[in-house]
Amino acid sequence: MPAPLIRPATGDDIAAITAIYRPAVLAGTASFELDPPSEAEMLSRYRALVGGGYPYLVAEGGGAVLGYAYANAYRPRPAYRYTVEDSVYVAPNAQGRGVGRALLAALIGRASDAGFRRMVAVIGDSAQHASIALHRRAGFISCGTLPAVGYKVGRWLDVVLMQLPLGEGDDTLPGDLPRVT
Repeated sequence: MPAPLIRPATGDDIAAITAIYRPAVLAGTASFELDPPSEAEMLSRYRALVGGGYPYLVAEGGGAVLGYAYANAYRPRPAYRYTVEDSVYVAPNAQGRGVGRALLAALIGRASDAGFRRMVAVIGDSAQHASIALHRRAGFISCGTLPAVGYKVGRWLDVVLMQLPLGEGDDTLPGDLPRVT
């Protein structure tokens, strides 16, 4: 499979993004949502993220959206404004082909360029070995596991926390609020 084209998501991508996310909600453990959001809800979420200055990307190949990734506020309080949380989802038929790696690398670059200083991965389910490995290969370090904090698909689920310094990390004082251009 040739390398996917990574580009900013648009509103026209929401149907494909929703279709990729749906099985992750219904049968997966990466998301702790229980009911798949509608296209209208996904569009609302997309607009809020992009309007807030966060990067939202898609991977495209063969004219189809193969996956998507975005950064969001890690937590809502102002002291966290330089830290983002990443989310990466890849269509089932495109998994294991480097799509997630390309999306995460581009997302890290965009978030760094925007002035964010740290990216946190909150990985649902310690059995998500592919996601943990993806983040480790991108340079994330493990910060710990929160055991049994979610219940889905008939079992208790852990959350794995990982983080990556971005740009100057904590080596310098921050400037203005980060913004994606």
